[in-house]
Amino acid sequence: MLILSKSKSYIDLMKPELTGLSVLTSLCAYYLGIQSSFNFVQAFWVAIGTLLVGGGAGALNEYFERNYDRLMKRTEQRPIPSGRIDPLQALIFGNVVAMLGLSVLAVFTNLLSAFFAALTLATYLVLYTPLKRIAWWNTLVGAIPGALPTLIGWTAARNEINSGAWLLFGILLAWQIPHFLSLAWMYKKDYARAGFKMLPVIDDRGRRTSFHILVSSTLLLLTSLFISWIGLAGRFYFSIALVMSLAFLWNPILFRLSTSKQLNQAMANSYSRRIFFSSLLYLPALMLAMVADKV
Repeated sequence: MLILSKSKSYIDLMKPELTGLSVLTSLCAYYLGIQSSFNFVQAFWVAIGTLLVGGGAGALNEYFERNYDRLMKRTEQRPIPSGRIDPLQALIFGNVVAMLGLSVLAVFTNLLSAFFAALTLATYLVLYTPLKRIAWWNTLVGAIPGALPTLIGWTAARNEINSGAWLLFGILLAWQIPHFLSLAWMYKKDYARAGFKMLPVIDDRGRRTSFHILVSSTLLLLTSLFISWIGLAGRFYFSIALVMSLAFLWNPILFRLSTSKQLNQAMANSYSRRIFFSSLLYLPALMLAMVADKV
């Protein structure tokens, strides 16, 4: 039981929800990028490499933010602040897992894919993590490592970057903003307690937050439809993406209206929750629609 408990703590340290999403987007990009028959062995290594790099980044992020996680109710039960894993063990584990992931991608896919994985690791830890305590626009920077797994998967398939790769990257980039800003709005007191300068923390009336969410959600609609325009997906995907993106855009519009004149706190809180949870459904469904259209 002790071994199982310790193993679960290390899995938790890797932020499995975020890492799993990175694996999904990387694999979808790989599938969309292949020009011949599907290579199950290579796809396996893409998934393993992305999983290890993402998990290592998550572990190292929790190591660097361990003292701040103790101050937030949302994160106080994470492995390090709860005492389940020693900080030094987390540091060693995160480095080993991340380097193993980079090695897997370099050996079993190609160096370009490994490069984008390394870029994901660097931007997440060197830029986004410290910026959370410095500037409100940290979420805009943090969207970059969140979107890079699409380029890991695409380059593993083609060993090149083209318009299809950049559009997939753009979809993930636009999706990050409403997803994480709505989360930050929900937990703005927690973030303020820990000293994180998230936009909702300094935006009491929510006007700037709702503006960024609405603009990025509109860009998400446009980029999701451009996939069909360049021929990466067909009419089936276009129809699904149009309906889903318009439905997703509705809550950012309502959130914006609730903050546009005089803040309606209860309504704003309700819409932010809707944005966050609908974003969790939207992205996997959109990716799967792309895959289904290609099949």
